[in-house]
Order: sequence, then C-alpha cells, then structure tokens
Amino acid sequence: MNIIDSLKWRYATKNFDKDRIVSHEKLNILFEAFNLTATSYGLQPIKLLVIQDKNLQQNLVACSMNQKQVAEASHVLVFCLESVIDKVYIENYFKLVKSIRNTPNEILDPFKNFLVSDFENKSQNKIKEWSTKQAYIALGNLMTVCALEGIDACPMEGFEPEKYDEILNLKSKGLESVLVLPIGYRDENDYMAEQNKVRKKLEDSVVMM
Repeated sequence: MNIIDSLKWRYATKNFDKDRIVSHEKLNILFEAFNLTATSYGLQPIKLLVIQDKNLQQNLVACSMNQKQVAEASHVLVFCLESVIDKVYIENYFKLVKSIRNTPNEILDPFKNFLVSDFENKSQNKIKEWSTKQAYIALGNLMTVCALEGIDACPMEGFEPEKYDEILNLKSKGLESVLVLPIGYRDENDYMAEQNKVRKKLEDSVVMM
C-alpha cells in the first residue's frame, strides 16, 4: 500500500485479535520511529513505556474507562513525560550534541544558556504543557508508521493518568503518563474495520492562499 492507502486502511481499532502478537522486528521499527520523532529544540522530553504483560494489561482496563483494547492488544504503548526538565537535563542534551557532532562550545553555549534561562523562567505547568505537545507529535508519528507497517492501533486519551502512574510505578522512574496506544492486529469480527472513514472534503479542510 502507498501512504494514502495505508492511512485510509487504519482506524481506531475496537477489537484486537488476542492471539496475534506484533513481532520484535516490527516493534523495533516503532521504537526507532519514536526515537526519531521531531521534538521542540530536539530535547526529547518524552519516553515510551512498552507493556506486554497480559496481567498488567488487564489491571489497567479499569482505569482506562473499561476499554477492552488495553487487555486485548498485543502491546500497550504508554507515552510518558519526563517529570523534570531542568538545567541538568538541558546540559546533558548539549553534551550529547557535542559527542555526536563535535560542535564547538562557542557555538553550543549561547543556545544552551538561552534554553536553561528560558526553562528556569517557565512554570511547571507550562513545561508540562510543552512536553505534552511533544507527546502528541510522537503519537501521530507512530500512528502513521503503524499504518505503513500494517499494525492496528487505538489512540487513547480516555484513561486515568494518576492511576496508571501508580500501577506502573512511574514516579520512581521520573515519568508521568499522558497518552496510551494499544497496538496489535484487528479482530476479523471488528465491525468498525469495514466502516467508511468520515472526513470532510479536502476543500473544506485545506486552505490554499
């Protein structure tokens, strides 16, 4: 399939085939795609938690608005925010830049100092809002890659982050959950699979100037 056919093929899967598992090869493609996702300033303030424990998946259903996809999916991807984006985090990013690109400090330091100052002057709410936007970029990217790879997915905002954080012990990892993406393969009896996609006409969604 070409990319448009792949995007027409995908839908928010309601019923997964519990017996079909996404291969390690396919998972690695998703992991690479996540890591290659564009983020503001290149800071990557997000991490991907991958759940493949069926008991754990079942335990998460109750705090996922009882959406059974969480239990039925091959894997559940949880998009998480780094809890702390501070001077140390930013300096570590610039150390990585230098190690990979060997960029001179006289070029890196002005930008580094700007970011340190900028983030020190942001409230935690503003930083979380900024980080969350990066998570949505990654979610969109992975949904497209899933479609290209023939992997079904169901993006979810409908879950209780605080309970996910508690069950998954995310606080100890310095993380907070923000989005959930069960992935796998559609059940042949999923009634939504054959439904026509409802979208506006192109002329009603794209403005040329």
